[in-house]
Amino acid sequence: MKKLLVLSALASVLVATTTLADTSGKKIAFSNNYAGNSWRQAMLKSYGAVTQKAVADKVVAAADVFTTADKEVPTQAAQIQNLILQGYDAIVINAASPDALNGAIKQACDAGIVVVSFDGIVTEPCAYRVVVDFKAMGNAEVAQMAKFQPKGGNLLEIRGLAGTSIDDAIHAGILEGVAANPQFKIVSSVTGDWDQTTAQKAVATVLPSLPDIIGVVDQGGDGYGAAQAIAAAGKPRPTIIMGNRQDELQWWKEQKDKDGYTTWSASIAPGVSSLAFWVAQQVLDGRKDIPHDLLVPYLAFTQENFEAALPTIEKGGVASHEYTQDEAQAAIKANIK
Repeated sequence: MKKLLVLSALASVLVATTTLADTSGKKIAFSNNYAGNSWRQAMLKSYGAVTQKAVADKVVAAADVFTTADKEVPTQAAQIQNLILQGYDAIVINAASPDALNGAIKQACDAGIVVVSFDGIVTEPCAYRVVVDFKAMGNAEVAQMAKFQPKGGNLLEIRGLAGTSIDDAIHAGILEGVAANPQFKIVSSVTGDWDQTTAQKAVATVLPSLPDIIGVVDQGGDGYGAAQAIAAAGKPRPTIIMGNRQDELQWWKEQKDKDGYTTWSASIAPGVSSLAFWVAQQVLDGRKDIPHDLLVPYLAFTQENFEAALPTIEKGGVASHEYTQDEAQAAIKANIK
């Protein structure tokens, strides 16, 4: 009997030492630097859908969203400092710069606040990063282009939001891809801000001065705008890489139905914001095994599967996936070496 009591006591100790912290009283803030395109709107929608339920289920006490009024780094730095003063336990951040916010991020960490960056990541070591290999995605764009345009030719590059880690990484991947496929040459590069209207205006501005282009490599949210500008200018239709937006995939389907047009589409799923939320919650929950860099795959569509996905994407929206807590735990486990 005494032996059973001892074993029971030991079991109680084991349970007590493996029980994670209660996060029902914890507050998580989301610092977002930009909301001016369909991807960012879908990102916020996914975050809201997941976090509102988490708050209702008393997983956390709050999951508030703060979007800056402009794209400037000092504005977001001031916002982060405000969130520190407001007593949040964790900050999820889509950052305006990979390194210019590091001072504010370090202040948050020093105050005991968990920081999880995603999409626009930060390099401050104390922060967690939910990372998509954007450089590999940019490289893959050129590799896919080589399948559609094996003879090569001139390419137009549309870049994203200047100064962000995403823009830098995709651009570097595209340059790497062109170096590996010297039959291609980038003859012009414009800034599209991941927004079809901005991209359309930028492409329309440079088209009159360009030689004929056989392809457009870009970053998502800009493919349909490029197609509209090229059609309006009466230029030959090139192979335009797409970025998983509903308007882009719809245009692709229309072109395919007309004459078999082929291309490829890829982007980070906006619902990665919900994964970043769950990572923050898991850190607050006491998990010590979470690596500071978690790699997640980008979402790509091919000629064979994009039409099946198209009806599932909201008009004006982006193909996405919202993470559950269980899926987040599986993603964390997959990153533990």
